Amino acid sequence: MSFPKGSPVVKPRITEKAGLLAQQGVYVFDVRMDVNSKQIAAAITEAYKVVPVKINLSAVKSKAMFVRGKQGRTVSGKKAYVFL
Repeated sequence: MSFPKGSPVVKPRITEKAGLLAQQGVYVFDVRMDVNSKQIAAAITEAYKVVPVKINLSAVKSKAMFVRGKQGRTVSGKKAYVFL
């Protein structure tokens, strides 16, 4: 599922932890840094036709890494836990 450009939700977050949470009815999405829970709830309702019970937001910190001998950083952001 892709979201339109400018949507509060960027994409579903596909990780092992997110897969385990999905079995319990909790879905994880990458979201834009400037959005709040109400905007995310509206985007999820529009895209999936379900009403979230609760939404928790969490910051994703940037981490140091090395690629081909050069130092860099991973992308920081924000993720949303959507409870259905």
